[in-house]
Amino acid sequence: MFALVVRFNLRDADAAATFDRLVADLLPQIAAHEPDTLVYTTHTVADAPLSRLFYECYRDRAAFEAHERQPHTAYFLGQRDSVVADQRVEFLTPTGSGTA
Repeated sequence: MFALVVRFNLRDADAAATFDRLVADLLPQIAAHEPDTLVYTTHTVADAPLSRLFYECYRDRAAFEAHERQPHTAYFLGQRDSVVADQRVEFLTPTGSGTA
């Protein structure tokens, strides 16, 4: 399994609305075209309305690399920079799980 967490801090409320629309367009494309993307969940951070957190889990590194090459991902990545103030990416290493 290959996983990461990304926190996006958005420029302002208009940027957040644009970002959320981009995500709304992205999510169905991931579900339809990426069978090895196991989890792709987005959240608004409690008490930080201009922050979004993505939790992404892929079958393996190759699945993540395939995700990065998808046209819908490329579009999202190209558009998000205009609304993001900063971001932080953390790659995760599994150390245990409560599920199979």
